Amino acid sequence: MLSRFEQFSFAISSIYRYIRKIERDEMVKRGFRGVFAQYLTALNKFEEGLTATQLCSICDKDKAAVSRIVAEMEEKGLVLRENKNKYRSRIVLTDEGKDLANFIAERAGIAVEAVSGEIMSEKESELFCSTLEEVCKNLQKVSREGIPQE
Repeated sequence: MLSRFEQFSFAISSIYRYIRKIERDEMVKRGFRGVFAQYLTALNKFEEGLTATQLCSICDKDKAAVSRIVAEMEEKGLVLRENKNKYRSRIVLTDEGKDLANFIAERAGIAVEAVSGEIMSEKESELFCSTLEEVCKNLQKVSREGIPQE
């Protein structure tokens, strides 16, 4: 029998893997790479734009990965940089980038409803999401400070 930790970590890993697969599948329909979805979603939340450093933090990626993806999205007309300073410049969505980010949000909403609609009420879904956010915050704290001593 699996321990609670094993159940939790296997489930979270599987959820993450399936989310990335769904992102890839949906982005390919529009002719883009799946990895763009996470960045576009983050940028769509901040109309004033984000710096590369902020994107690193929000998307939990290193500077090199963010730099490569932002350059690729810029080349494809999805984002603009305010100036040439790579890490201090604000990165904002173009109209095409906003359209794609809205497509992602719409498709994500449909996916969430498809996977939770029959097993959870709206209230239960909200509780599940807020609980998951708290678990994430607590895991972040434990990863920073270490596992508490008994």
